[in-house]
Amino acid sequence: MGGNKLTIAILGLGEAGSHFANDLVGPRLVAFGVNVVGHDPAPKHTLLPSVRLAANNADAVRGADIILSVNLSAVAELVAAEVLPALQPGQIYAEMNTASPDTKRAVAAIVEQAGAMAVDVAIMAPVPPKGILSPFLVSGPGAVLFAEKLRPLGVDITVLSDEMGEAATRKLLRSIVYKGMAAVIGEAVEASRAFGLEDYIREQIRSIIGDNDALIDRFLEGSKTHALRRSHELEAVVSMLTACAVEPVMSRATLTSLENLILQNQLS
Repeated sequence: MGGNKLTIAILGLGEAGSHFANDLVGPRLVAFGVNVVGHDPAPKHTLLPSVRLAANNADAVRGADIILSVNLSAVAELVAAEVLPALQPGQIYAEMNTASPDTKRAVAAIVEQAGAMAVDVAIMAPVPPKGILSPFLVSGPGAVLFAEKLRPLGVDITVLSDEMGEAATRKLLRSIVYKGMAAVIGEAVEASRAFGLEDYIREQIRSIIGDNDALIDRFLEGSKTHALRRSHELEAVVSMLTACAVEPVMSRATLTSLENLILQNQLS
């Protein structure tokens, strides 16, 4: 911390976290000499040898310039509280989970007790295939410094404001549309198959989204493959809308659709 080369701690080495870790130490960015240390209680993804594994989250954040919290929104506050005793003034704590604005603000309130600067990061595209080059929307007290440190690596960052929760709000509002559309397309295609009219319904869908049959398949496969992660995203949407007295009728239905897909995945 404080040297010329960045040290980045990654808390959570699932699909997103492992991609970020490997990209930061991989061939394209090797000239920058980024040091990466990470922790995951149950790592499942292959990591490059230069990614150092820490014994726990607190050990991972010690001496780090930037901390990327990429685990689950359900544990975002617990992880922040776990690492609080090890945080130092000036560290940047980036909360990257798809969580409600209130959760982002709660995380900030925890890490700021140690003088760390919180950043609300919204990942605006699927992490594979771009990895660390996926587009990020950021807000919060540490947003500008976060961008200054990572943009030289080629990271795509749009700074919104110094308000925690603004990046999360924009992502979740978009999720109402994208995840809702995926749920509607999934139901329409399933129903059309029952009637032997899949070609017909695909034609109707293409008339709305453009003549792109591959996009329909991406909606279908994406919902199935990422049902669990997307259900957490819709839970955050429902929480956000409920907090501002908007009845999340369609978002609750989308969440139910994803929960059904999770059950189907478990039974298959």
